[in-house]
Amino acid sequence: MRSPMPRVSRRGRLFLVGAVTLAVLLLLAGGLVDILTDRLWFKEVHYSRVYSTMLWTRIGLFFVFGALMAGIVGGNLYLAYRLRPLLRPRSAEQHALDRYRMIFQPRIGLWIGVITGFIGLFAGLSGQGQWQRWLLFRNGGSFGVKDAQFGVDVGWYIFRFPFWRYLLGVGFTTIFLSLFAALAVHYLFGGIRLQGEGDRMTTAARVHLSTLVALFVGLKAIAYILDRRALVLSHNSNINLWGAGFTDVNALLPAKQILMWISVIVAVAILVFSNAWVRNLVWPGMALGLLVVAAIAVGGIYPWAVQTFQVNPNTRDKEATYIQRSIDATRQAFGLNIATTTQYPSANQTPPPTLATDTDTVPNIRLLDPAVVADTFTQLQQVRGFYDFGKKLDIDRYTINGKTQDYVVGIRELDYNSAQGQTWNWQNTHTIYTHGYGFVAAPANKTVCLGVPYFVSGFLGAESPVEGVSPNESCQSPADQIPAGESRIYYGEGMGSYAVVGRDAGQSPVEFDRPGGGKGGDEYVTYNGNGGISVGSYWRRLLYAYKYKEPNFLISSVFNQNSKVLYVRDPRERVEKIAPWLTVDGDPYPAVVNGRITWVLDGYTTASTYPYSTQVDLRSATSDAQVGEGVATQAEENINYLNNSVKATVDAYDGTVKLYAFGQDPIRDAWNKAFGGDVVQPESDTPPELAAHFRYPEDQFKVQRELLARFHVTDSAGFYSKQDFWQVPPDPTQSNPDVKQPPYYLLTQMPGQASTTFQLVTAMTPVNRQNLQALISGSYLNGKPALQILEVPNDQQQTVNGPQLAQQKMVAPADVKSQLTLFGSSAAFGNLLSLPIGGGMLYVEPLYIQSGAGGQTATNTYPQLKKILMAYGDYVSFADTVDQGIADLLNQAKTGQPAVTPPATNPGTNNDALSAAVGKINKALQDLQKAQTAGDFAAYGNALKELQAAVDEYNKAKGATPAPTPTASPGG
Repeated sequence: MRSPMPRVSRRGRLFLVGAVTLAVLLLLAGGLVDILTDRLWFKEVHYSRVYSTMLWTRIGLFFVFGALMAGIVGGNLYLAYRLRPLLRPRSAEQHALDRYRMIFQPRIGLWIGVITGFIGLFAGLSGQGQWQRWLLFRNGGSFGVKDAQFGVDVGWYIFRFPFWRYLLGVGFTTIFLSLFAALAVHYLFGGIRLQGEGDRMTTAARVHLSTLVALFVGLKAIAYILDRRALVLSHNSNINLWGAGFTDVNALLPAKQILMWISVIVAVAILVFSNAWVRNLVWPGMALGLLVVAAIAVGGIYPWAVQTFQVNPNTRDKEATYIQRSIDATRQAFGLNIATTTQYPSANQTPPPTLATDTDTVPNIRLLDPAVVADTFTQLQQVRGFYDFGKKLDIDRYTINGKTQDYVVGIRELDYNSAQGQTWNWQNTHTIYTHGYGFVAAPANKTVCLGVPYFVSGFLGAESPVEGVSPNESCQSPADQIPAGESRIYYGEGMGSYAVVGRDAGQSPVEFDRPGGGKGGDEYVTYNGNGGISVGSYWRRLLYAYKYKEPNFLISSVFNQNSKVLYVRDPRERVEKIAPWLTVDGDPYPAVVNGRITWVLDGYTTASTYPYSTQVDLRSATSDAQVGEGVATQAEENINYLNNSVKATVDAYDGTVKLYAFGQDPIRDAWNKAFGGDVVQPESDTPPELAAHFRYPEDQFKVQRELLARFHVTDSAGFYSKQDFWQVPPDPTQSNPDVKQPPYYLLTQMPGQASTTFQLVTAMTPVNRQNLQALISGSYLNGKPALQILEVPNDQQQTVNGPQLAQQKMVAPADVKSQLTLFGSSAAFGNLLSLPIGGGMLYVEPLYIQSGAGGQTATNTYPQLKKILMAYGDYVSFADTVDQGIADLLNQAKTGQPAVTPPATNPGTNNDALSAAVGKINKALQDLQKAQTAGDFAAYGNALKELQAAVDEYNKAKGATPAPTPTASPGG
């Protein structure tokens, strides 16, 4: 006889309950702290309605789906137990099951509760994850566009269809679990027997289980109805497009209609035949078999036969209608309908005289590549080692003294990884070095001194742009021409860490503000902006000590009643947290708007259920040579709708976030309605000073150019032939041919445009060829987005070089090769610009040399503009300035002698002169190295001139045309 288990005392039970409660609280503490701190954060940014809506929607869905699934499964478990037979036949099987019945039967309610509790927990977790679908389902409206097959508004597919599919999946899961659970209970308690005399199933068990099977088949009938609608979202592999094709419409669509009715008949047959008439499982089994056979024959074999014998032999004709549907839907869903195509006859291969007199394109040629000169900005505008400008700068335009000019712009932010900065202990990192300082800008078409930017904004004190170079007319920076009333940067792309700010009145400020400040010593400041969450109380500090696992929140003396903590300081993360339904562009950019430094971000709404629209992978379509190097990588997501319908701003000082509507978008309107109707401000509320800095968004443009490579063809026959398809060319400055050339911003006037426009431009080439096929530009005309395709006529494609061919031609001449060899690994190519002018294509590419004090291998080296490569047809120039390059091209055109690679041997070569020139080159290189090591910029400049003269002498000795005489200002 088993001895009874010892009883636990009341104190012991209380201790166990307390221990379990404490363990659960510790497990849930992290989530609770996140909820509390998120609530405080959303209140601080004045978007509490957003957070409360998200939170209560998720809680509501958790309990609804959890209770629904747990209740249905639990009810079927209990029903199966209540329907158990009171008398069971004696058999070895039943005797073996007695031991399990003795375990479950005394506490059957507890077991049902535990099982359904686990089911409800996982169902609730799954349900709360559908909060976005539910909010769109509840608040979505009409698109005003109907799908081409069923005539149903696109809004049904975007807002309703995804949630209906989820509900159907929940229904299948619930019935399956109920069926499995009921089957197990009926078997355990004798309702189903595998051995013994009599029926193998009791009448009650048969009715119960057959009803569940009938419900499952009934759900299958509903699934066939949704499957019919889903055909317009399917992939047509026959033509590699999306949407229902000929076979889908003429075979699969009626097949699913037939299968739907068969499912209804089978469900009724299972209920009626197994319970009212036959009262066994033979006929229900035959009905299920009929459904399976019908699904194979009607839903599989018949569509296969139509595809094989009707469509494949005549694909172009049979699929023409459906190809056209996909073209139209894709262009509508991705905003490609705004594109206008202009034919650009570009057969001219000779530089025209108008290059010298042009006032729209040539004067605005951008020489500064924001992806290259970031280190130059950092070195010359860094001021202190703990400041940084990031890996990539940005391009924007400003009007100064009545002239609009594009500028390379950046913000002086903190670099917490800098080895040259202070010791990054907790106090320095989070309480002293809390912010960056200053908006820095330089004209994109101009450099000064030794090929460095001509800074017009951003100095701290009276520093010269190049340390060690005496200020003069060509080198001296002007006073700030883009002044910012508040230059402190508390929110920026480099501000990944939190900051603790705020001091009591009368206390000395402790936050490092800026060096010098014109007073001879470092300045300190106390933050007095509206950003941040108060941590003046011990309770708040305890909360954030747990959040950041940082005891200094509790023991540091820096805290007082005015202390605040600033976090989520990256502009992109800040907008994504406030509007999680937005996909934010990977490249936010700073702008001075009404005297305040403001981050401008482009927000996209996306969808994957737009009928007949082609799906693209967002990450793949937006990847190029700059993504991951200063430009954020988008998530892997298949989308077939993209709309830049929100312009967001983040104030760099106080972190204020504002969302402005841009254009028409039903998805954005649905989200705005879901969160109370005032999350996104009307487009009419956008300040004109802010709208002046809007630029065509990069990620949207990258997706559009990827699609326009195919969908610029708007007729089905031409699309099917694929003969006119294009591709994005590889970046000619990269060795990896799979890396795409990034688009680039230009302030220029393209053929067909009425005026000079700030626009985003990309070149396109034919598939698997290197000739230029088209230029695509994106801009805003009168505040509205506009795409322009500048297409090279087909009969001229072979004569127009694409970016790769232009790059090869520009580096082919001997004098270019020799200087590139001398420069070695210190040379860096900037962005290759494709400029249509004079009936041909002018290619311009800046060449930078990584130089500076300390030598080429030192950490404080930076790129300086050294040369400008230009190509027009077969004519190539390698000059110091744009003007010299244009003059060189025109001189070659006048003499009819384009720069080409000379033969390997030259009978006119003077070996003695050649040897003397080589000696001078070596001496100049030695002088250059000495000047770099010594940090003597004056000697460095002289050495560069000596090197240039020696190279010219070397080329002259070889019989080549001497390079143009260098000047001190390589700019346009």
